[in-house]
Amino acid sequence: MSIGGSSELDESPHLSIVIPAYNEEARIGATLSRMLSYLDAQGFRYEILVVDDGSADRTREVAAATAAEHENVRILRYEENRGKGHAVRYGMLQARGDFVLFSDADLATPIEEIEPLFAALREGFDIAIGSRDMPGSQLVRRQSLIREMGGKLFNRCVQLLAVPGIRDTQCGFKLFTRAAAHSIFRNCQIDNFSFDVEALYLGRQLGYSIIEVPVRWQHMEGSKVRFFRDAWRMLKTLWRIRATDYRLQKADYERSIR
Repeated sequence: MSIGGSSELDESPHLSIVIPAYNEEARIGATLSRMLSYLDAQGFRYEILVVDDGSADRTREVAAATAAEHENVRILRYEENRGKGHAVRYGMLQARGDFVLFSDADLATPIEEIEPLFAALREGFDIAIGSRDMPGSQLVRRQSLIREMGGKLFNRCVQLLAVPGIRDTQCGFKLFTRAAAHSIFRNCQIDNFSFDVEALYLGRQLGYSIIEVPVRWQHMEGSKVRFFRDAWRMLKTLWRIRATDYRLQKADYERSIR
């Protein structure tokens, strides 16, 4: 199924996909292979940006082997591990596509789920986010009970402090227009796992329209989030988001790309 259209600028991809990767050598190859197989059948220009967040394993080498055979795969790298939020921000600001998707490296949400997100943007929304907590969502494999309950508690705090009305801020599958992506992430500051909340909070502050879209999702082993280690830090980050004077600026261009 084609989900795109020609870019206004010939040299610009229609879609950029940003994949933050920290110690993902065991699955980044398979993830890229699946994405490439799907995207090659769509008939539009695209690029995949793998952001190596200072991995200590062979993530870069495995991704580079794929990039050597596919010119639309780019590897972005820096030496020090900076955190998932930094990696996503780094990739988003280098993305050249008319639309920019952030996807987790584990493909817990399959790449095919981009289709309903694209449909939402065609309806006029600026940001479409995958949701595991909407009517129509399919949880193929659930998280452990403690992680699921912890996620619900965290979302209650998110609703109170940052983005009321959004049921699932943490699903790693979000699609932005390029204008929204660049405007939001140029203002972001959070490097830890709460970066999703900050991005959506700033999206609203900047006046972008956001919609949640039910998606298919399954828990994948190997998550870098550790509930007891990260929960308190994530809660503190919510207060930081509310207390920060961001002095927001939109990107220099606000052209229509729908």
